[in-house]
Amino acid sequence: MHDEKIVLQIVDHHKKKEKKQTGEIGITWWQLSLIGIGSIVGAGFFLGISVAIKLTGPSVIIAFLIAGLISYIAFTSLAEMKINAPKSGSFRDYARQAFGDNVGFISGWMFWIAGVLIMSSEVTALSVFSRYWFPQIQLWIFSVIYSCLGLGINLLGVKDFGKIESFFAIVKIAALVSFLIFGMLFILGYASPKEAAAGTSVISLSALNWFPQGITGLWSSMIFALFPFAGVAVVGAASKELKKSESLTKAINALMLALTFLYVASIAMILKMVYWDQIQVSNSPFITALSEFHLPYLGSIFNVIIISAAFSTFVGALFAITNVLLSLAKDHEAPKIVLKKDNRGVNVIALLIGTSGLFITIILSFVLPSTIYEYLATSAGVLLISNWIIILASQIKNRKNYSINSASAGKKFEMLFAPYSSYLGIFLIILTLIGVSFNPTHRMGLFVSIGIVVIISIASLKVKPTKK
Repeated sequence: MHDEKIVLQIVDHHKKKEKKQTGEIGITWWQLSLIGIGSIVGAGFFLGISVAIKLTGPSVIIAFLIAGLISYIAFTSLAEMKINAPKSGSFRDYARQAFGDNVGFISGWMFWIAGVLIMSSEVTALSVFSRYWFPQIQLWIFSVIYSCLGLGINLLGVKDFGKIESFFAIVKIAALVSFLIFGMLFILGYASPKEAAAGTSVISLSALNWFPQGITGLWSSMIFALFPFAGVAVVGAASKELKKSESLTKAINALMLALTFLYVASIAMILKMVYWDQIQVSNSPFITALSEFHLPYLGSIFNVIIISAAFSTFVGALFAITNVLLSLAKDHEAPKIVLKKDNRGVNVIALLIGTSGLFITIILSFVLPSTIYEYLATSAGVLLISNWIIILASQIKNRKNYSINSASAGKKFEMLFAPYSSYLGIFLIILTLIGVSFNPTHRMGLFVSIGIVVIISIASLKVKPTKK
């Protein structure tokens, strides 16, 4: 999970490099697209797709195409507000502007709690990846190790997450591209699985039963298809840093097309290498597919890459939720005590409050080792896409404010088919939330998320934020 501060740090890093090379300030549309891909791809995809595949089978490809459409709508709605009303601030400010302080409060705290859950799911995913080599070690032990490492790095007060995240963004993209290249070698016959002697060949997707779990399977998998797209709305914050604001459409289209292609192509390649019913949540589907081949250490090498990339995402997520809490405190929506810093300038209290979610994760890893990732990912996904509803509704309400001035000042960017596209996005998200209730395991995550929203809503009635 990335908040606006981390994404803007990455953008600033690229702006400085670009300024040194060309003397110009700002980033190009293709740089924004690459930043977006690197910021979004994480354990939610490297492990989360195993849950989606298990729920629906090969039709998971359809789920990801629909998820790409929903994410595109959410991204463009926030970008429209950012470009046309840049002084308003974050998505919370747009919600506050549209529906009042209470909704802004709810949106901010939903985002923070979702961040805690995403961070916890990243730790769980890291633990699952590590058990590839040490299956005898219990999940909670790895959770403790990674939690302590992540907390330690943040307590040291790393100043420039932009450079770190930029590096690991390249690692993640390179890993997916390398996997696709290897998959093409397999399809062309240059790489053979262990059972090649028995006459095995490329699995034909057309020959598979695309809906082995029925339409309800596809429907219930949508939350896990949307989860890997979770960061797209945040990338909208960086759209104002473009050298040419008119190139925003190129950036959005390139980002969403590239991200959807990487996701769908990777899944299609996995399904060509290994039958969908062999994929389990106890292992990354990438590792399951690569383990079918003769090449020594191939799975281990890819696992190391995934772990390094996911760990950077986890450290960044902990940094992000700390900054979200600080932002809430500055807006009088969280206790002021979290703003207190130590001698190194680290907001220790805010950091420890966010870390408390990791201790709960460790306990759950001990009690529910086989289902904890699904619980966390479901709850986080429900809260995140529920926040997308607020963003889309805010865009519908707020767009009349800047459209009034469009005749004189000129509207810089207009969302395609707005506001009808926003209504479509809200409708599809509601359908996704309904689909979560079909699975008993995920239904619990839905109920937990609903309970969290109710508690936050009650708190918003009692806490009156000070208007800016």
